[in-house]
Amino acid sequence: MANVRTTNRSIDPIWEQVQEEAHQAIVDEPLLGGLVHSSLLHHATFERALSYRLALKLSSGEMSEQLIAEIANAAYARNPALGLAARADLAAVYDRDPACHRLMQPLLYFKGFQAVQAHRVANALWREGRADLAYFIQMRTSEMFGIDIHPGATIGQGIMIDHAHSIVIGETAVVGDNVSMLHSVTLGGTGKEDDDRHPKIGDGVLIGAGAHVLGNISIGQCCRIAAGSVVLEDVPPMKTVAGVPAKIVGEAGCSQPSISMDQLLSGSMIE
Repeated sequence: MANVRTTNRSIDPIWEQVQEEAHQAIVDEPLLGGLVHSSLLHHATFERALSYRLALKLSSGEMSEQLIAEIANAAYARNPALGLAARADLAAVYDRDPACHRLMQPLLYFKGFQAVQAHRVANALWREGRADLAYFIQMRTSEMFGIDIHPGATIGQGIMIDHAHSIVIGETAVVGDNVSMLHSVTLGGTGKEDDDRHPKIGDGVLIGAGAHVLGNISIGQCCRIAAGSVVLEDVPPMKTVAGVPAKIVGEAGCSQPSISMDQLLSGSMIE
């Protein structure tokens, strides 16, 4: 058994840690044994567990758990990058969210993580030309999690969406790697145009709660967008913007705002 566990850890340390946490969770709270077994311990791989969890959440009278699980499993098999991105997202939530104390928590309980993974499956289907099935997953994700991400939107890896309520991300939006955002963020358009009309968010950006970034504009890498801001113009890298409409109020304050999660503005910025 020791050799098997060592081999698993060398192949997939994220999944190995999740399984260890799951065993301990059952010891700590036996009433959750059925949930933990069916969602985590019953599955041989991280991707299988994720497919099961998404199917459980997104199924309805219109489409069964079994069918959604099969769709997700096939997407993961065709696109190994989906599973790698999900692991990066899981690590990001664990590292950046002070309410997350175990890797298994986002898999079981955090709608921000789950919604992003549902979007990744929908986006894979969208890129394969299966638009109606992608729209169905978008619809169910919005209904279940209160998060509306168009299946055409491009989302990087290492994404952390804290609380995650009322997130809206439009069709032509691009979100880079290692981005963090809080609830009620909108990455939207400014009218009825039908072309490239949504924001492009650079790597390492931190977007505060209730911020709205509108139009085909670029937010440079490692910027901070203060809570409640409305951003309508391009922002160069490593800046902090705030206000309605948002203006540059200073430097980003650190090299990795999305990881430090520091949302406080200094006195000079507020003045």
